Amino acid sequence: MAELMQVTVGDCLKEQAKKNTAQEAIVYSKLGIRYTYQEFYELTSKVAKGLMAMGIKKGDHIAVWATNVPEWLLLQFGSARAGAVLVTVNTNYQQKELDYLLKQSDSKALFFIEEFRSTSYRKMVDSVNERMDDFPMLKHFVHLDKKDMATYQGFDDMLALGESISDEELHVREASLHYDDVINMQYTSGTTGFPKGVMLTHYNIVNNARQIAESMNLTNLDKLCIPVPFFHCFGCVLGVLAAVSVGATMVPVVQFDPKEVLETVEKEKCTGLHGVPTMFIAELNLPDFEEYDLSTLRTGIMAGSPCPIEVMKKVIDKMGMTEITIAYGQTESSPVITQTRTDDSIERKVETVGKKHTQVEARIIDPVTNKEVKIGEQGELCTRGYHVMKGYYKMPEATAEAIDSEGWLHTGDLATIDEDGYFRITGRLKDMIIRGGENVYPREVEEFLYAHPAILDVQVIGVPDKKFGERVAACIQLKDGYKISAEELKEYCRGKISNFKIPEYYLFLDEYPMTASGKIQKYKLREQALESLSVNFS
Repeated sequence: MAELMQVTVGDCLKEQAKKNTAQEAIVYSKLGIRYTYQEFYELTSKVAKGLMAMGIKKGDHIAVWATNVPEWLLLQFGSARAGAVLVTVNTNYQQKELDYLLKQSDSKALFFIEEFRSTSYRKMVDSVNERMDDFPMLKHFVHLDKKDMATYQGFDDMLALGESISDEELHVREASLHYDDVINMQYTSGTTGFPKGVMLTHYNIVNNARQIAESMNLTNLDKLCIPVPFFHCFGCVLGVLAAVSVGATMVPVVQFDPKEVLETVEKEKCTGLHGVPTMFIAELNLPDFEEYDLSTLRTGIMAGSPCPIEVMKKVIDKMGMTEITIAYGQTESSPVITQTRTDDSIERKVETVGKKHTQVEARIIDPVTNKEVKIGEQGELCTRGYHVMKGYYKMPEATAEAIDSEGWLHTGDLATIDEDGYFRITGRLKDMIIRGGENVYPREVEEFLYAHPAILDVQVIGVPDKKFGERVAACIQLKDGYKISAEELKEYCRGKISNFKIPEYYLFLDEYPMTASGKIQKYKLREQALESLSVNFS
């Protein structure tokens, strides 16, 4: 790979507007919206000017609370060109979480849509507006829906304001920006609880996006369908910025719906598709799946959680995604640390998370001694390089806990590395189950149970036990039309995996608690298990 680029997000888009002027940058198939790279660049100029006219200065924070609407993309690049820090708001947030983020992030403006699913964002924004003394930094509310909302300024109103800003003023603002400025702030997804604001720079995300695109062989000839949420790194870096880094066409889906995803892929002849395993499972299980023409699909990324081999086989065989890659990382690393390559075997795509990106350091250490372990030995995965965050916003202690004095980011993930440099994630330090002194790694048990024909999905957790410290519990989703008992599943395990690894408790669920980015919240699963199985913990 070429040297790391010392450019801003705005520079990245400007280059594509010059190189791929008439190439389609964005296609919203269902909405009938199509922008070339030149048109998109010009629109982001208007957004940047609108922000400047509102009084948004370089380094100010603006929060965006919306699904994958077109305005989100315009704000992602318009704010970057104005030097404002884009604070992404989880679409699943409720009032308490919104209040926390707006206060903790010092956001000066909030851009929002009317509602998402059955949740009224408008009511929660009204509540914030009525308590402005609690939010001393917050000055502006801008709604993104195409309708009048008397109380709040509309997106088009902001664009009209921007007409008072000259091209020269925007040029001066852009010239003042530095590639190492913080430009994006994302709050940790909440799989472990308390959210922290991860500060990412132009340098972090532009270079990570380029390496992601390179690993999946993405070029300006590709059309990438993006149904994963923009507020998460998966959407705005692995999707949007990776596409822009090579001049590919972005084909976003406003809100994930498996049917709409396949319709979009077929209609727009998409060559790439992103998703977490649960999204691919939903697409593959559509009753009319076989009726969609997915023959143009080639590449894409599956990330967020480990992919069971049966799902990967179907994605490759039935969806034609022979060059799909697996990416691993975390928000704190911009986010990708390792990635499989397009020509890796199916075994490598399900058993490993690939090799480290070039320009990235990665090693596995003993979490007790902090010394590097041998090849094949398990330890904590640590990484260092251009991609490591600036830190957590206003949380120096948490930052020091995550990044050591030598600049290594401690991921909290257990992993091994083989002779060829492929990493395997074996669990979370916090998820590892210790049953009577024996270590149980949930991933291993999940992979085994996944092969059972009745099981659609399975998550293995530890539940407290007075005698053993912890016991193993399996939270299971069954395929439609299947029934199976806990005893039958125990029998299925006997003689095939060690007795101490066989789950003792079975919880049959219709759905898992998840973050909006598709990650399963195991801490919430534990809470559910404790509630449902409480009779067993006397």
